[in-house]
Amino acid sequence: MVSLIFFILSIMVIVASLMVILQRNPVYSALYLVFTFFSMAGIFLILGAEFIAAIQVIVYAGAIMVLFLFVIMMLNLEREPETPSPHPWQRSFAVFFGLILLLTLGGAVYSGVLKVEPAGAPVQPIVENTKAVAALLFTDYLLPFEIASILLLVAIVGAIYLAKREP
Repeated sequence: MVSLIFFILSIMVIVASLMVILQRNPVYSALYLVFTFFSMAGIFLILGAEFIAAIQVIVYAGAIMVLFLFVIMMLNLEREPETPSPHPWQRSFAVFFGLILLLTLGGAVYSGVLKVEPAGAPVQPIVENTKAVAALLFTDYLLPFEIASILLLVAIVGAIYLAKREP
């Protein structure tokens, strides 16, 4: 059952990631990126990393995407008129080399160079993952944690200052 959920979530991550780079509208691209972050959080939950899943949702899907959308809206990106590409063979080369990469990776997995082991039953940790990370974060790494929070606060104030327009 866990393998089926992992397979579904991994397909969702791959499709959403492809839509991020294939989408022409930057807002839709950002929304697909949020969907990718939520799917990755689901994979982290399956692996037993609850703290990383929570951080994935709070920091990336929440805060970082708000900043991305803020920048997209601030830049007011409009659709550019279609112009002929100065490099007409670029797409063909990209598809060709992408297929070569997939064939190389497939051959490596098939030959056993990249060994894919079947996943066993997840081992329950003696100490909970979230509790262990919190204990380290608020004891040994308290000073770097506080410095990072101050740097983020300065970055937010700087972004607000830069976004403020003079009347």
